[in-house]
Amino acid sequence: MNVKETSQLTGIPADTIRYYEKEGLIPKIDRNEVGNREIDEKIIRRLTFAKNMRAAGMSVKALREYIRLVDEDRDNTDKQKAVLREQMTIMLAKRADIDYAVDHLQYKLDHYEDHLKKTEEGWRD
Repeated sequence: MNVKETSQLTGIPADTIRYYEKEGLIPKIDRNEVGNREIDEKIIRRLTFAKNMRAAGMSVKALREYIRLVDEDRDNTDKQKAVLREQMTIMLAKRADIDYAVDHLQYKLDHYEDHLKKTEEGWRD
């Protein structure tokens, strides 16, 4: 399967597939006799994993480290879990920030007439 077909199948833009390869998030992709990438099921599974982890907020650096641990010839379960725990900590902090922002906006909406509108009127004076 070529990059365009893989992109259509996975929903990952072709440029992102090339970027993931360059960054080591997926193994080097074999090329055919004319130089086009030949993507197999193993690469598609790795692409899907990378896409899902990026959607979960994992940085390219952290994902590269996780994949390096997976690809080593020894059991790195504890280290892999540590990378995932760190990502969970990061995402929980982001969720707390988002929750605060949502609560703040809800407060502003709930008190628009008696608070925010009066404050805005003071901006024009």
